[in-house]
Amino acid sequence: WKSPKGWKCRPHQDSVQSFKRKLKRLTTRKWSIDLTTRIERLNWVIRGWVNYFSLGNMKTILTQIDERLRTRIRVIIWKQWKKKSRRLWGLLKLGVPKWIADKVSGWGNHYQLVAQKSVLKRAISKPALILNKNQNLNYNRYYGIHTRSN
Repeated sequence: WKSPKGWKCRPHQDSVQSFKRKLKRLTTRKWSIDLTTRIERLNWVIRGWVNYFSLGNMKTILTQIDERLRTRIRVIIWKQWKKKSRRLWGLLKLGVPKWIADKVSGWGNHYQLVAQKSVLKRAISKPALILNKNQNLNYNRYYGIHTRSN
């Protein structure tokens, strides 16, 4: 595609769709695996994809994927806290006020609603998902470091 600074390249839409399908397979709710292993496997796939397409311009693609991935991880965490008491415990541990945590913990199986619109999005925010060096979910930063300059 042509930009004001000249011609640029980006991954083909089919490659992006295939990448999204792989990420979706790794973040299904019904797959019972601990969060650290899941994030480790996500990192393998994402780092490989970013390194393969490092010549291309994909900052907007990675931003959208990063947002979707964080939402899916919030949904996974919410589903792991199966009962209301566990959800209340988890929200209180994350620093949510008790009256809000009590209200939200009863929402049950409305996973996307809880992950996108509720206090869970603020409690498990982007900085909270950047856990440590081995469980990094900040792919835009990784992309900025590992891209080759044209």
